[in-house]
Amino acid sequence: MTHVTEHPLVQGGRSAALAAACVRGGVAAGLGLGGLAVLVIAAWISSPFPDGGPGDVLHAATGLWLLAHGVDLIRTDTLSGPPAPLGVVPLLLTALPVWLVHRAARDTLDRGTAGRDRPRPSPSGAIASVAGGYLLVTAVVVLYSESGPLPADLTTAGLWPPAVVVGAAGAGVWTALGRPFPGQRWVVLPRAAGLGLVTLLAGGAAATAASLAWHADRAQAVFLGLAGEWSGRAVVLLLVLALLPNAAVWGASYGLGPGFALGTGALATPLGLAGDPAVPPFPLLAAVPAEGPGGRLQWAAVAVPLVATVLLGHRVGRSARTWTARDTALSALGAAGACGAAVAALAGAAGGPIGSGRLSAFGPVWWQAGGAVVVWGACAGVPAALGVRAWGRRVPRAERVPAPVPAPDLAATGAATARKPFPKWVRRPSWSRNPGLSPNLDWGRLLRRTGAAAGAPAPGGGSYGDPYGDPFGDTGYEPYDFLPAAWESSPALKPKPEPKPEPEPHPQSRPRTNPEPDPKTDPTPDAKGSEDTEGTQDAESSENSKKSENSEDSKGPGV
Repeated sequence: MTHVTEHPLVQGGRSAALAAACVRGGVAAGLGLGGLAVLVIAAWISSPFPDGGPGDVLHAATGLWLLAHGVDLIRTDTLSGPPAPLGVVPLLLTALPVWLVHRAARDTLDRGTAGRDRPRPSPSGAIASVAGGYLLVTAVVVLYSESGPLPADLTTAGLWPPAVVVGAAGAGVWTALGRPFPGQRWVVLPRAAGLGLVTLLAGGAAATAASLAWHADRAQAVFLGLAGEWSGRAVVLLLVLALLPNAAVWGASYGLGPGFALGTGALATPLGLAGDPAVPPFPLLAAVPAEGPGGRLQWAAVAVPLVATVLLGHRVGRSARTWTARDTALSALGAAGACGAAVAALAGAAGGPIGSGRLSAFGPVWWQAGGAVVVWGACAGVPAALGVRAWGRRVPRAERVPAPVPAPDLAATGAATARKPFPKWVRRPSWSRNPGLSPNLDWGRLLRRTGAAAGAPAPGGGSYGDPYGDPFGDTGYEPYDFLPAAWESSPALKPKPEPKPEPEPHPQSRPRTNPEPDPKTDPTPDAKGSEDTEGTQDAESSENSKKSENSEDSKGPGV
């Protein structure tokens, strides 16, 4: 019986994860190269007069792929004879390989689907494996380009592709780990720098578009003159689209102040275009300002870096309410430095040589553009951050609470209204003409008696004796249905007498006894009563005798 030992590669351990990461990097490189090759082959097939064979087409595709990674190409078939360098990188083409490497590194550290926890390499191992697999393909492509019309410059091929690939892989691993930061204050720096960078590029693109629209006739003439058939114009249009980010960087550098070079002896800045520019015929270059000093429209481009650095400082100041002024200023400078580094990298890629002689310097100078961002950040970003911080730390004033308004006394108001005389031209209300109605009626008690108010009706409500009650016992009627009109008389409501509270006897009080009358001063009530009784009896007897005499006289003698 043989014992089978499982190898770590078969088991799916750390070695298999590193190998899978390396394969992912190679696949990412192949996808980017294949995508560009498809575009070049489609343009070659659609051309009515194709130049060269399939090998030349593949060499052109590999040259564009290397150019997207920052590698300078050498054009050997020039009209002047000596080879000429080509170092302007189409930034839109660079976005494709960067995104592919970022995605490959991020997926390497993925935990897997359906709850499976597959083996994963360490973060550093993932970066090294993905970048290694990608750079292996890059080395093969560089060797292949040496046999074509666009060979790669070995110096730039050994410098820029490793930097681009390692940076993109590191960003992918950082994203897979949840974008951690060493401290809370470090979170503000990339966000503020990113906000400033996006504002700069958007402002540069807007300035370029405005200038291109101003010189639309010249741009259209150049576009139509480069190619006569639709396939050639489509290729020129694709090249214009690939260079649009470059135009945005050029516009941002123009607004920052250093401007950009149009050859070795010409410089375009907001102050004006100085020197003798060497501008090749291309539609985007029609947006270059005319020669001479700059006017108001050129100076308007200065607002782009001003707005960008103010927004950068505002973003830092919002998070620095609990910081010291020194930390706030240093953070704003740090964000401006990060933004300046990004602008310098983009300016270095957006410019470069496009030929020999005067065209060896074309586009913005990277260190001047990056340094201008830092200067703008120190002059506008730091004060903006400090101002926003001070505004956020202010103590708000206590709001004044208005004094409560006492509720008006309805009884007093009604009485005053009743006593107030009415003019002759004003119709008097019914309660003023009818004394049976009063404005001071107890409407709450009346509603409770009639049953219209909430709760049980008071006893006696709804009887015939109540003029405002419902004789049929309907508790849902409105009380004003039975109010008399102005010309009708109504009995006055008799207010119900309120019971008087009985006084409680004081615990310390004692009942007082009636004092005995003094016989010397006060006469007794019995003596007074007897005298009054005797006088009354004498008067009654005299009246009776008179009545009897009158009656005898009236009868006469015959009776």
